[in-house]
Amino acid sequence: MMQTQPAGWDRNQMAARAAQELEDGTYVNLGIGIPTLVSNYIPKGVQVTLQSENGMLGMGPFPYEGEEDADLINAGKQTITELPQTAYFDSATSFAMIRGGKIAMAILGAMEVAENGDLANWMIPGKLVKGMGGAMDLVAGVGRVVVVMDHTSKHGESKVLKACTLPLTGKGVVDRIITNMGVLDVVPGGLKIVELADGISEAQLRAATEATIVDA
Repeated sequence: MMQTQPAGWDRNQMAARAAQELEDGTYVNLGIGIPTLVSNYIPKGVQVTLQSENGMLGMGPFPYEGEEDADLINAGKQTITELPQTAYFDSATSFAMIRGGKIAMAILGAMEVAENGDLANWMIPGKLVKGMGGAMDLVAGVGRVVVVMDHTSKHGESKVLKACTLPLTGKGVVDRIITNMGVLDVVPGGLKIVELADGISEAQLRAATEATIVDA
């Protein structure tokens, strides 16, 4: 029986909350899905340079309808815009930036996250997948990993777990989790509640979370 998901933030509100994590003057990679929306909510006064692993540094916001350029796409094959300072390069250079620690933060989607920071975001066994893409390199090479995801599945089952059940992208790599129900940090012993989403109580968040929640 399908359960009703609790209220809270929608996709755009989750992206706007994730945008609050951006620090002025840094280089940031946005993953596929909800994270791509973060580019529309960069706070005023904060200058960040967005990197796409398919070879672009300095991505602009999404184009208006009718102004799309099919040659300008992000790693998720969505049309984007360029900026006056945009630079283009090959994949080898792009991944040298990532693996070399030049990217300060990655904001990624996830299928599952564990209380110790393990991340599963690239495949479900038995389903056709195109490959891991740049996710494995990103979680290993960037300074900070923020995950943006739904807190529960369509059936109401927690996706914030004691241990991931899906193949891992990286072990112990996640620093902060932003869901439709709130914000959680990975800390020794489990997860710490940082913020509750609009209309969500601490009791609701705890009930929807399989992972251990520790009191700071």
